[in-house]
Amino acid sequence: MAILLGVDTGGTFTDAVVYDEAAQEILGKAKALTTHQDLGAGVAAAVDAALAAADVAPGAVALISISTTLATNALVEGHGDPAALVLIGFQEADLARAGLKAALGTDPSIIVAGGHRSDGAEAAALDVAGLRSAVGAAAGGVTGFAVAGVFAVRNPEHEARAREIIAAETGLPVTCSHELSARLGGPRRALTTLLNARLVGMIHRLIEGTEARLAERGIRAPVMVVKGDGALMSAAVARARPIETILSGPAASLVGAAHLTGRARAVVADIGGTTTDIAVLEGGRPRLAPEGARVGGWLTMVEAVAMRTHGLGGDSEVTIAPDGLVAELALGPRRAAPISLYAMERPAAHEVLDRQLARTRAETHDGVFVMPGARRAGLDTLEGRAADIIGEVGVGAAVESLSLDSRGRLALRRLIGAGYLRRAAFTPTDAAHVLGLHGEWDGEAAAKAATLLARQKGNDGEKLAADGPALARRVVDALARRSAELALEAALGEDGFEAEGMAKRPLAAAALDGRRGFAAPALALNAPLIGLGASAPVYYPMVARIAGAEAVIPEDADVANAVGAVVGRVEAKAEALILSPDGDRFEVMAGGAPVQMETLAEAKALAETRAREEALKRAEAAGAETPEVRVAWDEKRASVEARETLVEARVTAVASGRPRF
Repeated sequence: MAILLGVDTGGTFTDAVVYDEAAQEILGKAKALTTHQDLGAGVAAAVDAALAAADVAPGAVALISISTTLATNALVEGHGDPAALVLIGFQEADLARAGLKAALGTDPSIIVAGGHRSDGAEAAALDVAGLRSAVGAAAGGVTGFAVAGVFAVRNPEHEARAREIIAAETGLPVTCSHELSARLGGPRRALTTLLNARLVGMIHRLIEGTEARLAERGIRAPVMVVKGDGALMSAAVARARPIETILSGPAASLVGAAHLTGRARAVVADIGGTTTDIAVLEGGRPRLAPEGARVGGWLTMVEAVAMRTHGLGGDSEVTIAPDGLVAELALGPRRAAPISLYAMERPAAHEVLDRQLARTRAETHDGVFVMPGARRAGLDTLEGRAADIIGEVGVGAAVESLSLDSRGRLALRRLIGAGYLRRAAFTPTDAAHVLGLHGEWDGEAAAKAATLLARQKGNDGEKLAADGPALARRVVDALARRSAELALEAALGEDGFEAEGMAKRPLAAAALDGRRGFAAPALALNAPLIGLGASAPVYYPMVARIAGAEAVIPEDADVANAVGAVVGRVEAKAEALILSPDGDRFEVMAGGAPVQMETLAEAKALAETRAREEALKRAEAAGAETPEVRVAWDEKRASVEARETLVEARVTAVASGRPRF
């Protein structure tokens, strides 16, 4: 028996599964609240509970595999360690391309002479003296360096030499662009490299903290990390290439969906506390974004799943839409702690809710609380009242008790936006408690909050709902309807349509509402809808009915991400390129200086050998056990003066295998 441990750190929960590799069976699973101040603590709590459920000793664990939202969240929120960008052979004007200047912010950039031409030949000598001088001046204010050279994917010699110099001069980690992507497009490759350099320390701290917490429990197994395309890589590779963990969590959920359901073609929707992630499976594999992962407004060159993420989840705050005469519900995108969870942890909340219910007049902040957030350090004076407000909140407080003036309300909003404070308010999770669809936390508090929200009035003076249960039903129905719209828009987008907002258009809305007149419009998914997430059994049967699809909700839908983390395969890719400048000679570019070959057959043989060797080397470094290699060729030809000529031939080798343990 080989015991593997899968872990997923999400925005609300950290999940863990104990998996028997030989039997391909889940022996135990558990959830723990994610501890944002110390992610290792939440991981340890989930692992402890999962091992206890499986009745497995910690020392029996042979492998740990983690999926994480850390890199994605860091880029979305603009966090990361300071890094210097070294550009070889670029011009100052290139900083204006691909968002490089905006991404740099206050971090330094260094431009030195060097670089190569498109055929791999040296365009100018590398300015070693200038590089040493500039690197020494920048080293004191950064934690790492990113190096990108012109046409480095055709010849990486200058990047490799620059890395040697920087490492010797500073001792800091260095990321080279040719190791992250084989694609042309220097500024975007430089952007990807810069973002990677900023994440190195963050991923290192996550892995080191997790390893330390698990070692305390007697778990000293190798650690793997899920990449954004769903494949696995060793902790060592993840430390060097953390940018590849973008969309790690969503990718793991797709791998888990395929494993748990056996479906090869499906639309997959994963509902969490904060967001709903939607993607498709084709041929049993996640479909990848053709241009690269777009995260936090940056278009990177990282291969990742084609995932659509929406601010709709079980913890989306329920509010009244600000526009319109009649009171309408709005769900998210702001996240709030469910009142049922807040009151379970702070029973004194009932006194506040009862006092508010005893009033005859509804107030805007009824049923709304604030509590400390994850962020602690670096507080600036936001609006004068910031420090006072944090002091008043303590472990938690009703918003009405803060007695805020307009300046204080502005400070409160900014404190919440900056992560110093969090809101607790009515959410779809609370609505599910009121309707008896969910019962883990304090349902009585949820019912009180539902009554308070139901009596809020629109501009027409009418209440939002007749009572608390009616309000809860409206919330659940609204979430199901919106989820169906998002699933259909994702499917339409995969089919090549401009789908954003399409499901809200009158004809589509009539189809989803089932309206029948002289015409009977119809709109439906042409694939099963796999629902994932702890609340998937609550919502996705309704979502599938609206979307006209078969609902597939696996038994372990609540831990699909952790399952995907542990059942995935290690996969590494390498490419080699053949160019024919004059049609009579051939240049092979495969990770070093170009090699001249006399015939195309010789060039192809060398290119394939180099690509295979490099893919195997990368797969083994990433932790693969006896990887297998598959090869694909792509040739581009042109007709010049009635003579067919090879423009380029590219070979891609992919080595994959299960991880070593």
